[in-house]
Amino acid sequence: MFNTVLVANRGEIAVRVIRTLRALGVRSVAVFSDADADARHVREADTAVRIGPAPAAESYLSAERLLDAAARTGAEAVHPGYGFLAENAAFARACADAGLVFIGPPAPAISLMGDKIRAKETVLAAGVPVVPGSSGAGLTDDQLAEAARRIGMPVLLKPSAGGGGKGMRLTRLESALRDEIAAARREARASFGDDTLLVERWIDTPRHIEVQVLADAHGNVVHLGERECSLQRRHQKVIEEAPSVLLDEATRAAMGEAAVQAARSCGYVGAGTVEFIVPGTDLTQYYFMEMNTRLQVEHPVTELVCGLDLVEWQLRIAAGEPLPYGQDDVRLTGHAIEARICAEDPARGFLPAGGTVRALHEPQGSGVRTDSGLSVGTEVSSLYDPMLSKVIAYGPDRATALRRLRAALAETVTLGVPTNAGFLRRLLGHPDVVAGALDTGLVEREADGLVEREVPVEVYAAAAAVRRAALAPAPERGGWTDPFARPDGWRLGGAPAPLAFPLRVPGHEPVTFEAPASATVTADRVTVTLDGVVHAFHRAADWLGRDGDSWHVQDHDPVAAALSSAAHAGADSLAAPMPGTVTVVKVAVGDRVAAGQSLLVVEAMKMEHVIAAPHAGRVTELDVTPGTTVAMDQLLAVVAPDESDAETAADSAADSAAESGEQSTEASDGR
Repeated sequence: MFNTVLVANRGEIAVRVIRTLRALGVRSVAVFSDADADARHVREADTAVRIGPAPAAESYLSAERLLDAAARTGAEAVHPGYGFLAENAAFARACADAGLVFIGPPAPAISLMGDKIRAKETVLAAGVPVVPGSSGAGLTDDQLAEAARRIGMPVLLKPSAGGGGKGMRLTRLESALRDEIAAARREARASFGDDTLLVERWIDTPRHIEVQVLADAHGNVVHLGERECSLQRRHQKVIEEAPSVLLDEATRAAMGEAAVQAARSCGYVGAGTVEFIVPGTDLTQYYFMEMNTRLQVEHPVTELVCGLDLVEWQLRIAAGEPLPYGQDDVRLTGHAIEARICAEDPARGFLPAGGTVRALHEPQGSGVRTDSGLSVGTEVSSLYDPMLSKVIAYGPDRATALRRLRAALAETVTLGVPTNAGFLRRLLGHPDVVAGALDTGLVEREADGLVEREVPVEVYAAAAAVRRAALAPAPERGGWTDPFARPDGWRLGGAPAPLAFPLRVPGHEPVTFEAPASATVTADRVTVTLDGVVHAFHRAADWLGRDGDSWHVQDHDPVAAALSSAAHAGADSLAAPMPGTVTVVKVAVGDRVAAGQSLLVVEAMKMEHVIAAPHAGRVTELDVTPGTTVAMDQLLAVVAPDESDAETAADSAADSAAESGEQSTEASDGR
């Protein structure tokens, strides 16, 4: 076993790997960018090394800086985690050249399985079924179109390089093939620097099943059963479970053997995952999609049903140990389900979110495990992947695991950063999910019904109660409080006057809400009673949370809002839909633009959002340049329409501002 291992990653996977290193008595070395100087993985490692500024390209993606950190700390091996350089063959070779053990497969296996075209050809030759599609690399547009016609519509265009759904185009009409191929090439070139495409038959209502494999350097390969990963959004997994309710023992054995043969076909060593697609119309069929040559995000569910630590076995295999068990020794016991907690706002179209973690509770205990990189004070920025943590539940059967995971998500508190925890809790209660009737399109079809679009009235009541409590005077000596100092309009012989507060939640219209008479406010909790029902919330500053959902309830100044509206009368102010970085600016102040014209691009957490002109007009303000970091709702640009329209809108906005000012004055006097 190694004495010192450098973990070339960050966040929850770095914390996860460090935990196993500590259990094995191996010294851990963390690396960090300037953005992560006080991150949890840095504090939990035995030692840590700064590797550069915040951008990943200058830190976590710099092989040179990672290798230098390994040399400076005497590391003998490098664990890449997942993401960043985990599936980078050049980095694996660089580690070997530097005398370091790369805790993953050999570089040739990474290269082979990273090329979807070569991977399909290789496993097909080994007898593994593949999705019918094109063959050969470097196909022209004409050859791709001909292959699509031969396969039959609909088809899926896929980049040969990369993954994560980027560049994939579902094409149902033969007449649209040319345009779709061109678009897929553009996306692939922008995402991966390689516009090589392949075309595959589209599988309707598919299920995504993957098989975990372990292979040592002595020729032993076993599979550890399968994981169901069909619950996805935008081709990204959100819920995973093991085993799949779909497979019987015969199919499980057949798919497992196919995965083993796929691993053997590329000379695989270490932990890897072979992914299959299963047609919803014929559950007896399965086809190879790709092989992930690294540890998977969802590996904990396999660990729980197999009773193995996969990170430990990655280390042991990399150190040269043979697997001490064969396929007949692998047993699957019970059921495990995992939910990925991401920094995103479901109510705003799942746009990436950021902020500072102000309050945190992550469930642990009997049947529940949380893998996380968070701590109170963590700054969640737009620089890195939006996944923050994973909540995993285990039980003797699927129903128990589902129930425990829903309860654990209800306990999850991450105030200060919007997350999808509440959405996932509701998803796990969907009748089709409970019944196991899954497919990769289920989440997209049902998302609207699972998102809390409106802010519950009790949230505003709790926020008003917090503000009322903040105004209450502190007791004087002896516990006496001056009644005339109370903010509720106390008067002799009369009932207290109600207190109302103007409030707003980003993305929603402002409201004015009266603080309820019955409320209890402490430093971290609020309870309010409405119509005989007690509602309890976690709180931190202006944040409230319960059952996995959270709301940032801000003070609203109606006069300032009206004046701002008047200042931009007749124009549309374009604000950042998410915290991120402006990567492209296509216009300048004074430019005339058409309705729908792309003006600039904001990028955050691997997602791009195009900001377009709301109408034809002229750019009158532009407050950003390429590279500008922006907060959510920050003003980016203003587009004014033609002057005649602007004058009409200005008069209307001025009238509205005057009315708002009068109403605000009246409200103030009344209080």
